[in-house]
Amino acid sequence: MLRRGLGWLLVGASLLLHLFTVYCFAQQPDRFTAFTIMPIWLWGGVGLLFSIFAFYVLRASLSLIVTGIWALTLLVGADEARVLTNLGKAPPLPGPAAPFHGQSVIRVITLNCAFFSYGNAATDLAAWQPDIVLLQDIYPYQVSQIANVLYGGRGDYRTHQTNGLVTRWRIQREIRNPTQRSQQLTLLLPNRLEIEIVNVHLPTATTDLRLWKKSAWVEHRNNRLFRENELTLIQRVLDQTTHMPDTPVIFGGDFNAPATDVVHRQLTRDFQDSFATAGIGWGDTYQRRLPVLRIDYLYATRHFFPVRSRAVTTRNSDHRMVVTDFQLR
Repeated sequence: MLRRGLGWLLVGASLLLHLFTVYCFAQQPDRFTAFTIMPIWLWGGVGLLFSIFAFYVLRASLSLIVTGIWALTLLVGADEARVLTNLGKAPPLPGPAAPFHGQSVIRVITLNCAFFSYGNAATDLAAWQPDIVLLQDIYPYQVSQIANVLYGGRGDYRTHQTNGLVTRWRIQREIRNPTQRSQQLTLLLPNRLEIEIVNVHLPTATTDLRLWKKSAWVEHRNNRLFRENELTLIQRVLDQTTHMPDTPVIFGGDFNAPATDVVHRQLTRDFQDSFATAGIGWGDTYQRRLPVLRIDYLYATRHFFPVRSRAVTTRNSDHRMVVTDFQLR
């Protein structure tokens, strides 16, 4: 009787955790940010552990059904599973970006440099011969150094606070917000087309995982609201200084928020996530040795078609960098 009761208890706990997880990740209520900041597969692992244990040890009925429900939920809800729809697509490779269907592409990289904590990030970037690089957590002199290594003094670059952008093309205009780690720049391509680049580094995420304390839940909620407000201001400046949605824009950087976070929904009207569209492999970017969160992104408007994308391990930062090849429509 005790064994049967324990089995039902585990199945019930797994099912309740599933319902709560689906609600939180679908609705993203601010008060439960501390729960959704963790990847859905972590909570799914706990639920699967309950249901599998209930089946193998306690032979509880319905445990296999609950296990199947969890497996389907993770397949649909986990950001890491999105790339399954991109099977068969080619990855970007080091060296010059290969044409796509006979047409040239634009190679863009975003990298949080961690202030070169482990060395010179230019060596990691140079192997990919990018056209545009968005940099976060970097000093101005380091941005200049990267520009020189990549383009031999023939490129262009701009810095703002701890952000930087380098490109092989000419920068026409720069818009700064003095209260934020963000840049908005206009680039002139060789075909005389102007494109807008927004390089963001949203507020650093809260790391307090003591979920048994109310203060941790409040801190996570406030941190998300701060991030949402900052992104809203950046988008407002973009709308006021360009002819959105007719302007070609690449919008990327370190969002300090996983792909399931509600902050990304602010961009879905005008932008598509390049890795979700064309990425292959494990896309999580933090921490580089054991990446479990995708917090670095390259978004683009409909003017750009992502054809290849991947996250690449770096030797010189605690982040992996995102490499994406875009084709202008």
